[in-house]
Amino acid sequence: MKQFACFGLDTANQCLRRGGVPIEMAPKPFAVLRYLVENPGRLITHDELLDALWPETYVQPQVLRTYMLELRKVLGDDAGQPRFIQTLPKRGYRFVATVTERNGIASGSEADTSISSTGTGEIVGRDAELAQLQANLRQLESAQRRVVFVTGEAGIGKTALVDALCRQIDPSIAASVARGQCVQGVGGVEEYYPVTEALNQLCAGRDGEQAHRILIRRPPAWLAPGRAETDASAAARPSAQERMLGHLCEALEEIAAETPLILVFEDLHWADDCTLNLISALARRRAQARLMVLATYCPLSGDNKDTLNRLKQDLLLRRLCVEMELAPLKKTAVSELLRRELGQAELPEGLADFVYLRSEGNPLFVTAVVEHLMAQSFLVRNGAGQWEQRAPFEEMGAGVPDQLARMIEMEIGRLSEDEQHMLEAASLMRVAFPAWAVAAALQMDPVETEEACDALARRLHFVVRAGQDELPDGSRSAFYVLAHGLYREVLYQRQSEARRAGRHIRIAERLGELFVGREAGVARERAMHYEAAGDPGRAAGVLNAAAIEALQTGVC
Repeated sequence: MKQFACFGLDTANQCLRRGGVPIEMAPKPFAVLRYLVENPGRLITHDELLDALWPETYVQPQVLRTYMLELRKVLGDDAGQPRFIQTLPKRGYRFVATVTERNGIASGSEADTSISSTGTGEIVGRDAELAQLQANLRQLESAQRRVVFVTGEAGIGKTALVDALCRQIDPSIAASVARGQCVQGVGGVEEYYPVTEALNQLCAGRDGEQAHRILIRRPPAWLAPGRAETDASAAARPSAQERMLGHLCEALEEIAAETPLILVFEDLHWADDCTLNLISALARRRAQARLMVLATYCPLSGDNKDTLNRLKQDLLLRRLCVEMELAPLKKTAVSELLRRELGQAELPEGLADFVYLRSEGNPLFVTAVVEHLMAQSFLVRNGAGQWEQRAPFEEMGAGVPDQLARMIEMEIGRLSEDEQHMLEAASLMRVAFPAWAVAAALQMDPVETEEACDALARRLHFVVRAGQDELPDGSRSAFYVLAHGLYREVLYQRQSEARRAGRHIRIAERLGELFVGREAGVARERAMHYEAAGDPGRAAGVLNAAAIEALQTGVC
């Protein structure tokens, strides 16, 4: 069994499993996926794939694109930001997820540079959260339905936590797990997309025949895809708008009357309104059922974030749901994750501190940073097979891992152009950025800029309002922090040198205006901006003037 993320490729039974539940796949798409999974990390050209799967047979290359579309739908993958299958235009494909054998040994094209965040089948630093989920699960024994939202920023480990819960379900309770993946861009065009996927899994699972019999007694629109229908029933299938939500709730409650049913909806921030209405209805209904809805989402992402947050807040006020917000891992947990990733008890000295600071406790960032260090040969194996450091930490800190840079760029790209410019200006400051500095860099009104920064802090997980400063003229200006240093680096590097220089100079000049008569106190900061703008002469002049003033006043 080859494992990647929450999926398992069962080559013995020729099927793909998700959370232990088999997913029906036609032979050829399965063969394409198997070839990619068995060759992770390297480019598979179109010709290689065609020769491997259709030897001595001419097949149009277009057929590969059809199968890739089908595989991405099954995996819930996004071609623009791939988690599993990366397309290299006019060349081929690469399987980019980490693949492990059941025994936890990572496989890949470069054995020395492959690491696995799921190698042991366990997660790190989430004992309390896992125990809380298990406590909610136990309440199904008394037919108390549960709705649980697992929230947090991208990469924080929401799916890993859900996977861990599903792996630990006691087989004796014979619970059914059905998962639906919400996909960006689909929610606006296909209603109930994750629900349909979950029903498909439910009907393909261990008790699928019983689930099918229950569903078939409701309107035909709720039949799981792939099940045979008569011509008459297919012709009579109502549109999505005609589906009766109550019928589906009744069917799910009947399925969960005796045997626990866990409905998992991932990335709910991309869900359609109909799916949100279903969750709302299931939470509010009073009939007893051994039913649990477990949904993951990023609170500040997605097209429906406002609707979703309102739904969650309403259910919380009525005590009809539970929210679990995943915090970044602590330093001890990052160290443990590193030991598991590297497969050794002793870490190179200082590595845990370095990775913790760079990743700020985000598990995805931890993995990406370590992979980046390996790819750049900052971490290499010694003669004893142990990983060791081969470069100073100052050099290791340069650059953002490609995977994270693409993810951050995608997130920033969803903002308006004005908001992107504001964040770029914020990145010009080393740690905290005051609203006045953003206003100076962009030549904006300070009051309007502060209001816009407040709006960003409310919406974005990586912008945090940190307090207020009193300026020399008696006015006050709020200041903020970019919560992730990697975001700051991406925002800084995406600006052209000329644009950065102009903005640095405007901030330095505004500092001089604000602290007129007290310039020496901000000389170092002004010099830093001038030097960053490529003007060492003005930087030296500012520092020289401050030194002369210090000599004249006797302050050394």
